[in-house]
Amino acid sequence: MPGQNTDRERRFDPVRPADLIAEETRGAPPAEVPGRLCAAAVKLLPVTGATVSLCSDGMPVQLSSSSEKAAHLAEVQATLGDGPCVHAAEAGVPVLACDLTEGQDARRWPVFAQQATAAGVRAVYSIPLGSDSVCVGTLDLYSDTPGELTQRELRTAQFVANVMTVALMALPHEEENGRLGDGPWLSGLATDHDEVYQAVGMIMVQLGVDADEALARLRAHAFAHSRTALEVAHDVVSHRKRFGPDR
Repeated sequence: MPGQNTDRERRFDPVRPADLIAEETRGAPPAEVPGRLCAAAVKLLPVTGATVSLCSDGMPVQLSSSSEKAAHLAEVQATLGDGPCVHAAEAGVPVLACDLTEGQDARRWPVFAQQATAAGVRAVYSIPLGSDSVCVGTLDLYSDTPGELTQRELRTAQFVANVMTVALMALPHEEENGRLGDGPWLSGLATDHDEVYQAVGMIMVQLGVDADEALARLRAHAFAHSRTALEVAHDVVSHRKRFGPDR
């Protein structure tokens, strides 16, 4: 694909990131800013979708997305516990899966790659949020065509991630455990994922296992039934699904 980056850069309108971000977020209430920044990323870069997720107890918690497709793929990674965003959060460095249809990226994440390509996504670029020492989440960018980001595009993606980080770090923090506090920005943004943690607690009681094992069982059941962990958690909390020793 030697000429692909040149073609992508030629059709990429180099709007100044700072100006567009300022325009997108001007007057937005705090709860809408992550979504506005996802929308800005899609306008600034040759991608078709974006999500932002926080690291929380071993499972990415999606805060916002630019589209239903992007939101679904973020949930797929959370369910699998695997994928570019999970590895970017663990390593604290950008993870650029430039071609999920074949080669090393398809082999590295075979299950996620299959589900992503089935949804029409061919590449995922995950940029960590935070500092050199602490990763608080990821900005994940989805492309319907395979290919590398140019150096300019990668710098733009990192600029958006830096703005997102500054916004998130302005939230109250719980210094004892390093988790984000319950400030106004998080209010209502990750409410659905409260059900995941509630479901994990219920599974712990039902199976007599620890939290890690309960989350693993939740994910395994979701994967086996082609569902997301969030969907199964909803069934557990609403008592439509109960985990037993053989389930």
